[in-house]
Formats: sequence, C-alpha cells, structure tokens
Amino acid sequence: MFIDELRKNFKGDIDNDAQTLTKFSHDASIFEVRPTMVISPKDSLDIQVAVRAAKEAREAGEQVTLTPRAAGTCMSGGPLSESVVLDVMKYLNHTEAVEIDEGKKGGYGITEPGVYYRDFEKETDRRDLMMPSYPASRGLCAIGGMLGNNAGGEKTPAYGKTENYLLELNVVFADGNEYVVKPLTKDELEAKMKLPTFEGRLYKQLYELITKNLDLITKAKPNVTKNSAGYYLWNVMHDDLFDLPRLIVGSQGTLGIITKVKFRLVPKKKLSKLLVLFLRPKHIKDVGHIVVELKKHNSETIESYDDNTLKLAIKFFPDLLKILKPKNMLVMAWHLFPEFWMFLTGGMPKMVIMAEFTGDDIKDLDVRIHAAAEAVKKFGTKIRITESEEEERQFWVIRRESFSLMRNKVKDRHSAPCIDDFAVLAEQLPEFLPKLQAILDKYNFTYGMAGHPGDGNFHIFPMLKLEDPAERAIIPKLSDEVYNLVLEYKGTITAEHNDGLIRTPYLEKMYGAEVTKLFAKVKNIFDPLGIFNPRKKVGADLPYAMSHIRKSF
Repeated sequence: MFIDELRKNFKGDIDNDAQTLTKFSHDASIFEVRPTMVISPKDSLDIQVAVRAAKEAREAGEQVTLTPRAAGTCMSGGPLSESVVLDVMKYLNHTEAVEIDEGKKGGYGITEPGVYYRDFEKETDRRDLMMPSYPASRGLCAIGGMLGNNAGGEKTPAYGKTENYLLELNVVFADGNEYVVKPLTKDELEAKMKLPTFEGRLYKQLYELITKNLDLITKAKPNVTKNSAGYYLWNVMHDDLFDLPRLIVGSQGTLGIITKVKFRLVPKKKLSKLLVLFLRPKHIKDVGHIVVELKKHNSETIESYDDNTLKLAIKFFPDLLKILKPKNMLVMAWHLFPEFWMFLTGGMPKMVIMAEFTGDDIKDLDVRIHAAAEAVKKFGTKIRITESEEEERQFWVIRRESFSLMRNKVKDRHSAPCIDDFAVLAEQLPEFLPKLQAILDKYNFTYGMAGHPGDGNFHIFPMLKLEDPAERAIIPKLSDEVYNLVLEYKGTITAEHNDGLIRTPYLEKMYGAEVTKLFAKVKNIFDPLGIFNPRKKVGADLPYAMSHIRKSF
C-alpha cells in the first residue's frame, strides 16, 4: 500500500536495487541493517507525500517506517533501518542564503539538510561568519546529521553545540504537513495550543507533559557541558520562551523530518595559534588541572589525542602527507623535527593536548597564549606554540583524521565505536581517567583515544575482530562498566554522537525508568503511529543491536 500511494505524487527517486540497499545498510557505526528501499525526495512536498503515504499504510496495518539519512557519518547507527530510508543528500542540498545582520554582531544562514557542512562553510567564510558547532568530521558530514545528532566539536567549550544556533526549523510532522518551528513567546504558545489541529495538540500535550513533570525533568539534566542522550526536555522552556527546536535537534529523526534550517552565525576570528602540550604518563593525573588552567586563559578549543593515535599517524605518515599537501617538505620537516627528537630522546607522549587561541589582534593573541603557556609550565610538560597556519594544520590533521586512519588503514581489526562518546566535567578528569584506564586495561585490545578534554568528552575506539563472536561479546560488557563509571560522576553516555542503536538500550541506566517513560510519551505525542526512525531514543533493544553488528567488511 505504501509504495502504491507513494508513486501517485512522489517526484523523486525510488530505489531497491542490491547496490543501493547495500550502500545504505551501513553508516560509520559497527552495524549493518538492510533497508527495503531508499527514496530520494526532490523537495519538501515529496517528503510530505512520503509521510502521508506511510501514515495511511500504518493505519492499514502495514509496518512501514521512514528513517531520514544525510551523509551517513553517524557512529551510532542512527540512519539505519529495515524499512524505508529517506535520503536527503541527492536533492535537498541547497544553501538558500547566508547573510550578515546589519547592525548586529553575526548573521544567519538558511540551508537544506543534504548540504555538506564543508560547502556551507565556504559560503559562511565568504562573509567572515561561522556556524561553530561543527564536528571533527566537518569535511564529510552534512547539515542533516549535525541537526539529528546535535553536533558539537572542537569549538564547543567556547561556543556550545548546534542547539545554540537554531533560529527556526522547517519540519514535516507525522500528519504529513510541514511546519515552521521556532521559539515562541507565552502569547504565541497560547495561540498555538488553541489550534484544533495536529500542531495545536502537539504543543498542548508537550507543554502539559513538561509543566507537570518539571522537577523530574530538571533533575534529569546531566551534569556536563554538552549532551546528546535522550530527548532534551529540560531545554524547551527558557528565558520566557517555549523553544521546540531545542527538543527536535538531537532527536535523530524520530520526531519528524527536517527540511530546512535557519542558523544563527557568529563572526569568525581572523587569527589563531595553538599551544601544544606533550604529556608523559606521569602527567595524565594533571589533565583536569591543565584544562582548568587553559580555560582560565580563554582558550577557544582544547583537543587531545593519545599515543596510539600518534603511532598510527607515524605509521601512515605518507597518507597524512596526501591530506596535508605541504608547500615545502623541508619546512614541514623542520617544524616537526623538535617533536621527532623529543620522541627519540624521551619517548612517545601518552597524550597530546592542543589549546587553540583566536583573535583579531596579533599582539593581544600573543600575550594571551604566552600567558597560558607560562601558567601550564608548573605541570612540567613539554610545550610548543605554533607560528604558522601550516604548522597548526599538522596537529589538526592528526586529531581530525584519527578515526579515519583506524577505520581505513588497520586491516586485521576494526575500529568499534561503542564507548566512543562519554563525557564528565573536566574538573573530574584527575579522578576519572585513572579509573577508566583500569577498566580498559582489563581487556586485551588496542584502542585509540581522542577527544575534547575542555568538555571532559573522550572518544575511545577499541580495535576488535568483529567477525569473532567472543570479541563482539566484549561490547556490552565494556559498555556496562564504562557507563557505570560515567554515571558515578553524573556524566553522559553520549556528548555528541547520540544514541542510535548502540546507546538507546542504556538510556534507562542513565536517566532511570521515570524519565525514559517521559521520553516514550514525547515520542507518542509527535509520532503516535510510529512512522519515524524506530529503535532510536525509545524502543531500546540490545539483542537486536548486537545481532546487527557487521560480520564482514
């Protein structure tokens, strides 16, 4: 019934050939889930047609669902489905406008979900503006995924996550109609709730759910600087506004399908320099204190990668050169010489921390970064201040390409993002990291660790033989142990990469039964027939997830 209804008015593409289905069976996660078909809508009207067809089919008992997908870089299995995948990349890939707000600091950009962030960034760069919540995969990810996962990244300590930059969203809800969703004043909310429509009932029921459970919801908010777990009910009511975009962002397409977004943009700083710290094993206990010190000096970014990542970078240095494309090989070698000499004479650092300082005045920038360097000298680590953009880029490429190196270059094992995105407060790291290390040391696997220590957020990628049932069995055991530790510190099991198939089963562990029941009620308010992206956020099923781990690559 779904396909018959769809074909009546759908202008886009409908594909179910083997090659297409295989491609859309994977994202950047450990999972493989084969859809029945992939549809590529030409525009918002096509998405409305698809939702209405799915609604009629489900009302008639047909178990069809719609799962939106952008660039497929999700590490949690968010865009994977056994039913219909809705591909926004093929046609919904236009940036409508990027403008400077005259008389205001910043501007705005209007774009579709299938636009690569790198292409959107080219448009913002031309106007010296920036949408700063981009993830490390900025060269690969798309706007839709950034919205679906509430992306954060290297600039989050200074600027916050994607949720902070939403002016309005265009969303197709479960009735098959498109709505403009934006923060509402009290009077605007009252007017919405009086509407005798799906939209009116949605606002009314959600407002009642939040106000009746406000104490429970407020207490449920994780004690971290960034979070992607669950539905962000605690973010909806703020500053006398009812801010529905802050609930839809990060919902992984489970509440509706975003067709357009209007972002707030900020001015881009003209200059930047890195303060790089090379930590020995004895310095790991000081990571939290170092981060606190760097924050005092207003570093915009605090990033890190570990010795395993560095070893991979050295092993696959020719591949990094292809990305770096240095103008002068001798100059680059000269810049790297101090680090190679340090490795030879003192051993590989256990962790490298990169603190970025930005500004528009070189004298002010130099004063701030040298003051920070002076402040961290007391920890006894080797430090370096970069002096050129090319020098900075060497460190950024190692950090940003770390996951790609592990996934693409290590052939006998596979990078397994399963505990890849937890966060605690940065101040808790001195206590937390040794306990985490003790858990990891119990398992006989190599792993890479990179992350955002400025937010207490680390990405750990175990290298496993996923074809081996014994190694696949490590995943739930490891997840339980690591998440128990994270929750001991009132942290979050996912700060950026979201729940998807891999972490939805652990949301009750994090939030408790009462709050996860509220999540189920939220899903039912938005999607009473269960049209959108099943098994994500609600409907947790760990056996299902485990049974869909890839066994071939």
